[in-house]
Amino acid sequence: MLITLAMKGLLVALVPATIVFLSRGQDKFKKLAWVTVFFTFDLIIFGAFTRLTDSGLGCPDWPGCYGEANPFLAHADISAAQAAMPTGPVTVFKAWIEMIHRYLAMGVGVLIIAMLVLAWRNWKQTNLPRYAPAVPALLLLFVCVQGAFGAWTVTLKLQPVIVTTHLLLGMSLLALLVWHAMRQTAQVQVDAAAASLRLPAALALLVLFMQIALGGWVSTNYAALACGAYPLCQGELIPALDMKHGFTLWRHLGMTAAGDYLPFSALVAIHWVHRTFAYVVVALLAWLAHRALRLRGLQSTARALLLMIFIQLCTGIATVLFNWPLSLAVLHNGGAALLVLLLVVLNYRLSLSGRELHIEPRSSLSPV
Repeated sequence: MLITLAMKGLLVALVPATIVFLSRGQDKFKKLAWVTVFFTFDLIIFGAFTRLTDSGLGCPDWPGCYGEANPFLAHADISAAQAAMPTGPVTVFKAWIEMIHRYLAMGVGVLIIAMLVLAWRNWKQTNLPRYAPAVPALLLLFVCVQGAFGAWTVTLKLQPVIVTTHLLLGMSLLALLVWHAMRQTAQVQVDAAAASLRLPAALALLVLFMQIALGGWVSTNYAALACGAYPLCQGELIPALDMKHGFTLWRHLGMTAAGDYLPFSALVAIHWVHRTFAYVVVALLAWLAHRALRLRGLQSTARALLLMIFIQLCTGIATVLFNWPLSLAVLHNGGAALLVLLLVVLNYRLSLSGRELHIEPRSSLSPV
């Protein structure tokens, strides 16, 4: 089964790798880096779809499905589970969603392994800093850790802290991939005055990850509908909040640490904190983007950041007002990933502010 699954991951990775190989231009390593970013972004979106459709246990074992490499071979077991519990966690539809998510994850892993091998080869031949294999090696480590948390997500039955950590690792992987891809990209000159924004930009990225963690905590605890209106929650600006049980990290889904059912006021606390902290995130990111708009080399990123802040705020409010429709919830997750991408680009460009640009000779290597 493991060999079959590995082959499926290789087949999935062949699609973007073929696109890179058939593309025009010599710098195919850069294209592979950005294609891997795009593929990872798609994986995050599909991971959100998997979580929001309650498909995380569509195959209750790992890495296969009832010990098989695909749901076709496990159809009898899946159908039996669905017949016993038609609205339960295991159905044919959910099993396919879960396994497609795993195939995509394996495909990302294969692409990162390919990048590491090619980076090492190119670095040995050219000694160019952008090919230094340290970052691809770190990416491979992240993928392995992410795979472990994917397994624990299933074996620990969607324990909220594990699922939320799985989400954060996915976003961290995307951030590292974007940073690596930016190293392969021709740079623009950034004003030296932009150096003053390095610390605020790093803080903004940290705050955004905190908000993503809170959003993941809302989703994994099924607290999205705990506040059914906006801006009030349960008819109040500050409703009854059970912070203690809501933010106890190590506990089973829907339960307190003591094994009792989680009080509704705990779900309200989870939702309310995410909603309230969003104001802090929006204010900080909007201020940062406004400052960046005035600086040469950052305007396009700042404009895109302002647009995404507005869209993310709108989708967040709309998901509450329209009773959390699946399409908007997935879009909200995608918006968070795009904000991470844009903030990493901004942080990378700020790291170069005031420096003289040194144009590296583009090698004629054809790494793919």
